[in-house]
Amino acid sequence: MKITIITVCYNSEKTIKDTLESVLKQTYKNYEYLIIDGKSHDHTLDIIKDYKPKFKGKLKFISEKDKGLYDAMNKGIKMATGEIIGIINSDDVLASKNAFEIIVSYFKKTNCDGTYSNLEILDENLEKRVRIFIPKKGNYKLGWYPPHPTLYLKKTVYQKHGFYNQKYRIAADYDMMLKIMNDSTLNLSYIPKTLVYMRSGGVSTSGLKGYYRSFKESYKVLKANDIKFPLLVNGIRTMNIMLQVLKSKIVR
Repeated sequence: MKITIITVCYNSEKTIKDTLESVLKQTYKNYEYLIIDGKSHDHTLDIIKDYKPKFKGKLKFISEKDKGLYDAMNKGIKMATGEIIGIINSDDVLASKNAFEIIVSYFKKTNCDGTYSNLEILDENLEKRVRIFIPKKGNYKLGWYPPHPTLYLKKTVYQKHGFYNQKYRIAADYDMMLKIMNDSTLNLSYIPKTLVYMRSGGVSTSGLKGYYRSFKESYKVLKANDIKFPLLVNGIRTMNIMLQVLKSKIVR
């Protein structure tokens, strides 16, 4: 099975090398790597161009103005030729050189439509754990959801449910996941391993202000997807995030 991995970036010179290295080191080689750049004006493109030959034809990139993160993600999905599509942010890294191999094995043995796994959120140096997200399985109508950076979906899922809704600034991924989870014909398989390290400091993980912005937009997403008691469900979802942070501090 061919994997398409998509990285969206903009002025990511400080972190994208780590992302590129984590993809380059993968033992599973049947993949294509699409980088969608938003017309960076730092050294991001220089770094990508330096790495391109190392991927031996697997890496393709475009650099043009876009309408934001989700517009760029949609561009990548439209370009994808793989059976499986995954998204890795330009400041995140794959936690294992066997990540693709593990993901494909779960697709094959469970005949699923998508996989997700554990997510560790680290500091900017990828050294100190800030939060760990062990999703297991749960009820999305009660605030459960898989961590989006670990989500790998068959291309047919996007063909069925469309692309990320650009009216949302930070929660279009949550909106997409609700659509998928609300589709009883689709099956998601949980991989009980940490396959992605995410840097903290994004819009939705940058302290109380970030959590508040995420709460407001997630509430709109819940209402749009006809989830009952959206305020309560969003409260449970946010409380679970806070518990993940607290647990990580205790077990350090």
